[in-house]
Amino acid sequence: QVHLVESGGGLVQPGGSLRLSCAASGSIFSNYIMDWYRQAPGKQREFVARITLGTDTYYSDSVKGRFTISGDNAKNTVYLQMNSLKPEDTAVYYCHSLRIGVPGSGSWGQGTQVTVSS
Repeated sequence: QVHLVESGGGLVQPGGSLRLSCAASGSIFSNYIMDWYRQAPGKQREFVARITLGTDTYYSDSVKGRFTISGDNAKNTVYLQMNSLKPEDTAVYYCHSLRIGVPGSGSWGQGTQVTVSS
């Protein structure tokens, strides 16, 4: 399975920006679906964004137009650029990988904390 390590979280004021990174242990863009999820205190983990085959992207309605998912094939890294951050974006953000066509192949990173507060 792929080993994932997230980074880039921190404390930011409302309206600010952060870029999260998810570094994978192997080549991911040709065979994997890469997702970002988040989990706020007391809430269930929720889907945020997806990139498939390194090009097709999808977003939850709550972040559409503010967040951008992208990937760097050479670095085996997926990014989540977060702009116009709101207090309700506060959560632990997790990276998830799933090899296409291989059930049970999902992997999670350890998560990175994002706090949006003045």
